[in-house]
Amino acid sequence: MPNKTIQLNSADLQEKSTGLRFDIPQLGEHATGFAIRYQNQVYAYVNQCAHMPVELDWNEGEFFTVDRDFLICATHGAHYEPNTGHCVYGPCKGKQLQALAVTEEGERIIIHLEKD
Repeated sequence: MPNKTIQLNSADLQEKSTGLRFDIPQLGEHATGFAIRYQNQVYAYVNQCAHMPVELDWNEGEFFTVDRDFLICATHGAHYEPNTGHCVYGPCKGKQLQALAVTEEGERIIIHLEKD
């Protein structure tokens, strides 16, 4: 079976800036994920609030709070730690986003969709 990965350009992902969205057809027709850069590391998550099955971003790629310290669900206001996906505030406090395995090699960010 071929390896299921998504590749993104490293230069397109800036520190605490707009996230990069991508489709995850393995999870359903409209399922998406996103990658962000935080503290010089890349993190990737399924784009779905831990509270209810809605996407987090209010505008495409807008995942960070105004102060850029947390990821936020635009619908419910849940705050997630960017480096863990753990919800620290809001209706899903204590839950977390579904993380995706990610590596950065050279100029490419590789999202690994298959679990080992």
